[in-house]
Amino acid sequence: MSRQPAWLRPWARRRRLIAAALAAVGVLSAYVALRPAAGPEVLIAARDLAPGPLRPGDLRPAPLAHPPDGAVRSYAGGRYLAGPMRRGEPLTDARLLHPVPLPPGTVAAPVRIADPDAVALISPGSTVGVLAAWEGGQPAQLIADDVRVLTIPRPATDSRTGGALVVLAATPYQAAQLAGAQTSGRLSITFKS
Repeated sequence: MSRQPAWLRPWARRRRLIAAALAAVGVLSAYVALRPAAGPEVLIAARDLAPGPLRPGDLRPAPLAHPPDGAVRSYAGGRYLAGPMRRGEPLTDARLLHPVPLPPGTVAAPVRIADPDAVALISPGSTVGVLAAWEGGQPAQLIADDVRVLTIPRPATDSRTGGALVVLAATPYQAAQLAGAQTSGRLSITFKS
């Protein structure tokens, strides 16, 4: 049996401990080398979100190794979510409604049109007229003419109301007329080319 050199004798007793330490350093080095990169921070849903306006606390930043195309990376408060989102889902530009500026002197007036199939024929930017019809055989009356469609929100899946919601750019007077007509009549639309 060969004798160990004098300088190696103090370490011979600790060789298992040294081997375990070197193995741990190897495993740690492999983990650091193979772990995925954190990636850029994008906004994700802090909880399940319904379509509608985004409020403070709805989104939070989180790093994603491979964010989807169009991922939103900066504050999106005041914007409108076009569809529902699940908690942890990244927000993309395709999920946001593009804001349509209101013409001067107008307000956004949400109205429910009785026939959802008629609403399917228009899109944001269309110019429409709104008619109101009441029971009792009275002829329909033009309530608002030359109003621009701002947006057509997607219906909620649990919606029990009939018709389709449309948001129009109307004068304050037209908005008051539309609100009054909705309470007791059925609204329909006419199209302009």
